[in-house]
Amino acid sequence: MSTATLTGTCPECETGLTVPPVVEGETLSCPECILTLRVEAVSEGVLSLRMVEVQLRDWGQ
Repeated sequence: MSTATLTGTCPECETGLTVPPVVEGETLSCPECILTLRVEAVSEGVLSLRMVEVQLRDWGQ
């Protein structure tokens, strides 16, 4: 099992991220802005990340 880490940049706040191995389609959160990000691609140890729009529940208020 590989212990390599992957790197990427949050598309919202541009924080540099270092994460354990992940695959396309997985989601993670930016530790700085708490945005949910989806891994779009992994190439040569670099992640391509995209913001995930989160639908908030309407409580009728």
